[in-house]
Amino acid sequence: MSKSDESARWRREQGNIGSGWVLVTDSGDGRLSQVLLDGRHVLTADEPAAAGGMDLGPTPYELLLMSLGACTSMTLRLYAARKGWPLERVAVRLHHERVHATDCENCEDKGAKLDRIDRYIEVDGALDEDQRARLLQIAEMCPVHRTLTGRIDIQTRMVQAGP
Repeated sequence: MSKSDESARWRREQGNIGSGWVLVTDSGDGRLSQVLLDGRHVLTADEPAAAGGMDLGPTPYELLLMSLGACTSMTLRLYAARKGWPLERVAVRLHHERVHATDCENCEDKGAKLDRIDRYIEVDGALDEDQRARLLQIAEMCPVHRTLTGRIDIQTRMVQAGP
């Protein structure tokens, strides 16, 4: 299928995505590249060449980190605006890794690994130390942070492909 045919197909698919849903499907560019559709936007995900992809977009874990970073920044901006605080800029740097669970008291498998996300938040503006400390607390309450640290129930079903 040509690039223009693929683009036309994705535009048609965009109209079929219900509110609150996303569609992820093969992009047609390489073995692992995916197109991500939400009804309004088209994004690309892929893996680096070393992992068998073509590096045409962020990896799934990079997209996860971007989601947490965006939500953190937006949450801090909304909170500071509501309080009338002079927050000028927010930058969130994130890193994901799998670490050995040696410090996990309740782990059944002591060789298990845990996912760890390091999040560094920089804020610019004439904020005092109490305001900065409060923004750090508010970061823990951003919706994506709460989703990632809460219990997640993922229900997966196999469905028949459409005509």
